[in-house]
Amino acid sequence: MGQPVFVCGCPRSGTTLVQLMLHAHARIAIPPETRFVLEAYRARRAFGDLRESGARRALARWIVDRPETRFADLGLSAEETIEEITAGPPTLGSALAIPLQGYAQRFGKSRWGDKRPAYVTNLPALARLFPDALFVHVIRDGRDCVASLKQMPWHRTGIYQAISAWAQAVDHGRWAARVLGPGAYHEIRYERLVTNVGPELAALCRFLHEEYDPAMTDPAALATLAVPDRKSWHARTRSAIGPDRIGRWRSILEPWEAGLCEAVLGGRLRSLGYPLTGAPPPPAVHRLRYERVAARHRLAPLRRLAIRGHDRLPLTTPLAYRPCD
Repeated sequence: MGQPVFVCGCPRSGTTLVQLMLHAHARIAIPPETRFVLEAYRARRAFGDLRESGARRALARWIVDRPETRFADLGLSAEETIEEITAGPPTLGSALAIPLQGYAQRFGKSRWGDKRPAYVTNLPALARLFPDALFVHVIRDGRDCVASLKQMPWHRTGIYQAISAWAQAVDHGRWAARVLGPGAYHEIRYERLVTNVGPELAALCRFLHEEYDPAMTDPAALATLAVPDRKSWHARTRSAIGPDRIGRWRSILEPWEAGLCEAVLGGRLRSLGYPLTGAPPPPAVHRLRYERVAARHRLAPLRRLAIRGHDRLPLTTPLAYRPCD
């Protein structure tokens, strides 16, 4: 069915827009955001030896029965999916691929994938699960991402966490560019995409080894189908593509917030071609609070590894995805 495609990026960077554009392609299906790939990887030892059909069935039940996985958004038969996973190849990647492949088949598509902003900080795990995967990283001006996150009803961790999230996404993208290389990793700048949509999508299709499909330029036609209604913050996806969201941070961020963004993200912003405005630096207290949050953010993966030391033990069950016969 072709190499799987994973879309990632800092939240509010345009990943849903790219999901819809890819889903509009005649051969590609990218579903609404799911919540089972990373969670299953982190809990992989709890499922036992997937060479045993009973273990695969238990994993399948874990995927389809828990509301947290958002399996229901795929519009697939739970029982049919369980049987396919149980009868499928004995690897975690293969089991996780089956619902995503089922979603593609539902639309008559031959390419499958997934979209989730958090994938950008978990690319090594995805590469272990899906060794031939292609990764699309959407990057937007960090100040606009922070401003948009500030307005989201589900973002409750504050401005410092929002700034740190963008920095982490950029840093992980730099790792991917260096380690995965241009054959597996592709960056899309949000600002270029919404102002020069045709050429940007043509470049994306070349990366994916697909013919360009003009239908990709009208993602709003699919928004009601591929974006759940409960996600009111994605209402913009139902409108025509345009540059009106570029630079909105100027009217949303307070002066000290804009100054903090430029003070701590300045090097990254400049390296990506986003000019700084010379905003006055924020009061020192805000810089200190940000540094504390960013340090916790950077150390979080190490803490998880320390707490879950069993992850370092050998794993008998293979992880890598295998196509079904």
